[in-house]
Amino acid sequence: MTGWRVRAAITADAGSAVAEFVMVVSLLTVLTLSVMQLALALHIRNTIQDAAAEGARFAALADSGPAEGAERARDLIATALGPSYSRHVEARYGVYAGHRSAEVRVVAPLPLLGLIGPDRGLEVVGRAAVEAPG
Repeated sequence: MTGWRVRAAITADAGSAVAEFVMVVSLLTVLTLSVMQLALALHIRNTIQDAAAEGARFAALADSGPAEGAERARDLIATALGPSYSRHVEARYGVYAGHRSAEVRVVAPLPLLGLIGPDRGLEVVGRAAVEAPG
């Protein structure tokens, strides 16, 4: 190669490092934000699931009922996540795996972009075996 061809080959890549940096950083930023959003959605789901199970255990006690279990779940969710996540909580007695059980059903928003998402996108059910009186 002659001198001018070597210089032309070296200078042909000039400025490409900046473009590559921008592309890689933007890709890594999107990936990082996606993982953080998934972690937030899983945290909210697990918190609601735990509150529903705790509400079902409370409703299954011998001296308690479904209304008290729903209120317990509602209080736990409102304390941990806020009142907008505890609007749709209902409890009832039912049969699960052949045994009488208390069920607490919670329907809450599913966060897809920050805390914004479909209002009824997440539904969980907590169950507990009903305690027999006496």
